[in-house]
Amino acid sequence: MEMAPHYYGGQAVIEGVMMRGKDRWAVAVRRPQGDIWLECHPTSTAPQDKAWLKWPLIRGCYALFDSLAIGMKALGISAERSLDEDSDEEELSSVAMGSAMVTAALLFIGVFIFLPSAGTKGIDALIGNVMGDGVWFHIVESVIRIAIFLAYLWSISLISDIRRVFEYHGAEHKTIAAWEHGEVLEPANVDKYSTLHVRCGTNFLILVMLIAVVVYTVGGLLVPPPEGIAWWGAVIYHVILRIVLLPVVAGLAYEQLKLGAAKGDNPIIKAMTKPGLWLQLITTKQPDRDQIEVAIRAFEAVVPAEHRAGRVPTTLDSPITVAHDSLDVVLESAEIRMDPGPDAVAPGDPASASDAAVPGGDEVVERTDGA
Repeated sequence: MEMAPHYYGGQAVIEGVMMRGKDRWAVAVRRPQGDIWLECHPTSTAPQDKAWLKWPLIRGCYALFDSLAIGMKALGISAERSLDEDSDEEELSSVAMGSAMVTAALLFIGVFIFLPSAGTKGIDALIGNVMGDGVWFHIVESVIRIAIFLAYLWSISLISDIRRVFEYHGAEHKTIAAWEHGEVLEPANVDKYSTLHVRCGTNFLILVMLIAVVVYTVGGLLVPPPEGIAWWGAVIYHVILRIVLLPVVAGLAYEQLKLGAAKGDNPIIKAMTKPGLWLQLITTKQPDRDQIEVAIRAFEAVVPAEHRAGRVPTTLDSPITVAHDSLDVVLESAEIRMDPGPDAVAPGDPASASDAAVPGGDEVVERTDGA
């Protein structure tokens, strides 16, 4: 039986790109010195070990939290490696990353759940309490939520540092698209593809917003607030209800995104993915060659060695500095060129039995223990 294709994904980070494969993820970051920092980590095996994590809806929730965890880790790496070497900044600890995720979750709830509910109740008070907690309340609240979301994305796109992240986002999409079209991952081949991609996380976010309109409306009508409750009590009630229903919304959005990837030629499915593609006109920008090179380096590190033959580039110029515990993964491919650093030891030097030469060449990986 023919196996289903693996859909590669990724994320733009600070001065770099994270790519995710079937069994590992990698982050490549352009450092101030001009080289590319490359670091690989294994992905979780939980879905293979626990069959229930593959159930519909549940797999979407798991994928969301797993992606957030990897994304925060990749952001921490990029924040550290994009700084000057002399910086005293340290990689985010697990506690710091956990705190950042909790803070992000609280901000999400406050901005995209509490604020729309409170705002809708305020509008209703101004017009004479005509909406109550019926259908129109949920529709108006959803419109406000989507408006806040769009305004947020547009406003941050005006910030120069965020624009560079969006350029790396475009490089990520172009690289994955080039691979999926059978191209050799040379920058010129990659650059001709669109910055828009149907499996983008932006698509997921807008699907969450649109599916929430239906789920929150149905949930609010089936389980309305208690009779005679004060307006602020109704707001708190709706916020709690929306938090409870958020896993359902995320699970349904994931299933829709998965369906869009598998049946992208279906006219109905294609129409449902259009809003996410339109939104990517904000969240992706055209990258330059150096940014595409970074995306390629991250991508080739997550592709199994047996699939790389004839598909990896030969014209990338930037030296690569590889995290020490990622060395074995990167050296799977004889075609990845890596330049020696000042501490590199020549092949065959007995003082460096653990240093590995790139197969088929005389260059060695710069020894780095900063992973």
